[in-house]
Amino acid sequence: MAAGGTDCGLGRCCPSVSFRLCRDISPYSYISSIGLYIDCSAFLDLQVILMLTKLFDFNLNSVTESSLWRSTDYGATYQKLNDKVGAKTILSYLYVSPNNKRKIMLLTDPEVESSLLISSDEGATYQKYRLNFYILSLLFHPEQEDWILAYSHDQKLYSSVEFGRRWQVVHERVRSGYSEALYVTCKLQNCTDANKGKPFPGYIDPNSLVVQDEYVFVQVSTAGRPIYYVSAKRDVFTPMKLPKYTLPKNLHVISTDENRVVAAVQEWNQNETYNLYVSDTSGVYYTLALENVVSSMGPEGNVMVDLYEVAGIKGMFLANRKTDNQVKTYITYNRGRDWRLLQAPGKDLRANSIHCELPYCSLHLHLHVSANPYTSGNIASRESAPGIIVASGSIGSELTTSNCQRVYHLGCRNTWRQIFNEEYAVLYLDQGGALVAIRHTPLPIRHLWLSFDEGRQWNKYSFTSSPLFVDGVLGEPGEETLIMTIFGHVSHRSEWQLVKIDFRSIFNRRCTEADYQTWHLHNQGEPCLMGVKRIYRKLKPTSRCVMGKTYSVSMTSGPCECTEADFECDYGYERRTNGKCTPAFWFHPSSMSRSCTMGMTFLNSTGYRKVVSNNCTAGVSMEYTARRQQCPIQAPRGLHLVTSEGTLTATLGTNVTFLVFLEEGDGARTSITLDFGDGHAVTYSNVSSIEDGIKHIYKTVGIYRVTATGENSLGSETTMLYLHVTCQLEYIHLSAPFVAVRNKEVNLTAVLWPSQVGTVTYIWWIGNNTEPVITLEGSVSCTFPREGISTVTVQVSVGNSILQDRKSIAVHEYFRSHLLAFSSNLDDHNPDVAEWRLDVSRVIRNSLIQATGVREDQLLVTVLPGLPTAAEFFLLPDKQLTEGKPDKSSLSEVLLGALNQNLVQFTLRPGVQVTVYAAHLSAAPLVDTSENHSGSAMLMLLSVVVVGLAVFVIYKFKRLLSLSLCLTVNLSSRKIPGLNVYAQMQNEKEQEMMSPANPTEAPSSSQRDLVHSLEILDTEFNSRPIGEYPLLLTLTFGLHFNLLFLHCLCHSIEHCFMRLILCSFFVSQR
Repeated sequence: MAAGGTDCGLGRCCPSVSFRLCRDISPYSYISSIGLYIDCSAFLDLQVILMLTKLFDFNLNSVTESSLWRSTDYGATYQKLNDKVGAKTILSYLYVSPNNKRKIMLLTDPEVESSLLISSDEGATYQKYRLNFYILSLLFHPEQEDWILAYSHDQKLYSSVEFGRRWQVVHERVRSGYSEALYVTCKLQNCTDANKGKPFPGYIDPNSLVVQDEYVFVQVSTAGRPIYYVSAKRDVFTPMKLPKYTLPKNLHVISTDENRVVAAVQEWNQNETYNLYVSDTSGVYYTLALENVVSSMGPEGNVMVDLYEVAGIKGMFLANRKTDNQVKTYITYNRGRDWRLLQAPGKDLRANSIHCELPYCSLHLHLHVSANPYTSGNIASRESAPGIIVASGSIGSELTTSNCQRVYHLGCRNTWRQIFNEEYAVLYLDQGGALVAIRHTPLPIRHLWLSFDEGRQWNKYSFTSSPLFVDGVLGEPGEETLIMTIFGHVSHRSEWQLVKIDFRSIFNRRCTEADYQTWHLHNQGEPCLMGVKRIYRKLKPTSRCVMGKTYSVSMTSGPCECTEADFECDYGYERRTNGKCTPAFWFHPSSMSRSCTMGMTFLNSTGYRKVVSNNCTAGVSMEYTARRQQCPIQAPRGLHLVTSEGTLTATLGTNVTFLVFLEEGDGARTSITLDFGDGHAVTYSNVSSIEDGIKHIYKTVGIYRVTATGENSLGSETTMLYLHVTCQLEYIHLSAPFVAVRNKEVNLTAVLWPSQVGTVTYIWWIGNNTEPVITLEGSVSCTFPREGISTVTVQVSVGNSILQDRKSIAVHEYFRSHLLAFSSNLDDHNPDVAEWRLDVSRVIRNSLIQATGVREDQLLVTVLPGLPTAAEFFLLPDKQLTEGKPDKSSLSEVLLGALNQNLVQFTLRPGVQVTVYAAHLSAAPLVDTSENHSGSAMLMLLSVVVVGLAVFVIYKFKRLLSLSLCLTVNLSSRKIPGLNVYAQMQNEKEQEMMSPANPTEAPSSSQRDLVHSLEILDTEFNSRPIGEYPLLLTLTFGLHFNLLFLHCLCHSIEHCFMRLILCSFFVSQR
């Protein structure tokens, strides 16, 4: 090999020619926080190579420069193309059309500009196109070279049929992170909303869509359990039928080639392992192939299952299985029908015998494939080199993970041989005619090994004069040629170097037919695999020639007669220890005819099915193949009713789609009746007529029992579900008193809008309680044991939405209160929102303080909801008094005097002056919660009697009263019926807005609470002498559309007055 140097001027990515190394002459000096790396490279044909390099600044955490390089001589020399793409353009990605390698696409860095550059001449020239969106990822069509899909930063999907020159929006809101998603399809040339289809009738789980070959997979979670659906050849979706009690937690599609699905399923009792299942051609019915296959987490958080499909030989897989806490490697030649351990080599590298007997000792392999295209994984095989597998592993009772990994090779004789004692990266050249090995080591190296006889002998070569830390190998198109490129660095602080290695000078001729031999594939001497005998043409170990790109793998095959080994267990059947397939305990063989229609035929399973892609003929085929029989007449069985979304909730006024499935029975002759539970029902003559579902709109909120009944001449079956129909909760209001008395019960009410929204859960956070109170009713009662400000929060949960409201309650030992009224101009400016009421309450309070001189800590004001505008002020105890008794200086008279003299006013806005008045009578007129009884009690009670008698005549002519006080005095031991005295408490206009109360209505729970409080008061008077003439006091209060009737039995006039005070206080709390 020649050695020397040449000035290539490439910068850090500097190539060399035929083992010749180019030293870096980059103008950039190396800084520890800046690194230049190869982002991607592309081999367009046997001579053209494109390479994109970037300069990354770790301080700025961004790419600051990029360079595009092009070689037309296998990488011997490179030309810098920055002037053709724009000197200041920063490139981010390089794409090559998979169907036409002459077409190149470059994406610019979206943080600088959003553009793409297109080349149709292998990267020699480019045209730049501006974009109005940022491309996050691209997907090329597997057959049409100009068809591309692009996903943008704003979650939109674009399509192009002109290789990126023009784009159109396919769909918006294409993103993950949502609880629901839709599977949408359309034709690329005419993708409009009218032409979009929804092959799956309902929502699917986000990130669950998998499109692979002829199959489409989606997942729908119902009641916390995933249900998987499959569509074969873009047909209707069908639930995937795994064995009944598989109960999968997770499912990954491994392979879909040869019209068969291989799926890895993590079942309910598995954590680190998966079970392998294989399907029939429809992808619907699955049977177990191998249990407890090892899995691991990939670098990006993805699940990696230790299953490897051998390239070049159909039906051949390797898998690592966990058995008795030991990981062992198994191999199958017939797509998972049979598995066996790997026979270890008989000798090591030094020709010493290896004593390893199955099943106690075997060969175990690491099956991880590298995600980095520039580095080698633990195992490798190629389509162009069938039968050659190179992998690292160990010999013993289980797979070890020690650093000292030996490399083994499966050759033409179907036996494994050890080729290295340490771990090496092995690359295929000349379509497997030559193997190149580079040692995996953190140390610098300058040698590689080359073999021309499938690894039996290795020749050592030096590829550089100075040891090089190898970072990766550019193998393409080395699989078809004898050229490869190694890149690395001389030291940890040096620039990168590229070394081009050309092995063509070793060979002096091309291979002829005399250089090839035949190779019979077999499994432990059995030549029939997958129903055929396969014979391959391979290069002789002694031939030193070049096969070249024109070489193609040739194989001849001969059919074999079918044996039991060509059949696997059918769905619902399990293989016993004697090798026979018998029904599982949960499976009823007759259920396989569930889709039958009378007069037609179905395939009656024998418990076996031929392995997919197995080409055996005759033999035991008739015995094991399913037999076609006439469909039996069956009563409907296994009727299922679900919603298309898989949920039990629906929104009022929207379409609900019900899906009905029948497992057994003549679907064509089974009528289906669906009762929606709201008085409407529909009947269909057969199941097939409702494949797209049954739609219905509910017009009222509620819980509905939806019933489906299937019926034919042999019987019927019924199933049902309970559907919760809800509407959107717009807002809530927490109704609570502004002030409360310590240790006195307070009612809290949550008011909803709209009032009927469906099933509602109320969550109450009261005071400093760390645990909430959860109720299904919108009201609760509570007490506050300490004075101060207490906060009450209520959360209302309806469906998937939760709203909340919060109120602060001032808690005191006692207080006095009075209603306030306003000049009528305030109503014109009242929007009736909580924020406005808070602001006006503050203004009124300041006006009262300014007019009366009352201290701030003794006065609270709250504006009440609704119109006309009303408010209430609360006079609080004087905290500066030492004995904690009420202030005998009547502050209330001061406040009422200021209000009656129109001294309390405020300006709402320029030109709007509002006057505050004292209402004629509040719900709790000057309530005093202290236990001191004034001597004026008698006088007040007599005044009430006089006013009541005066109004009695008026009542005969006017019955419209909104707030009245009725006092009936029984002057004898008998009750005098009909003697009621009413006092008019509000103006006539307000009375006409109210309906008269019905005194016969049953008392509410709040009334009962008041009666209980009165009973306590009665106890305090039990020790007093009872008057000769007991009094019957009847109170009727109407406040804010809530009417309360109280009948108080008084034993004395003072007693009646105290009960009146307590009743009034209770209503003030309402």
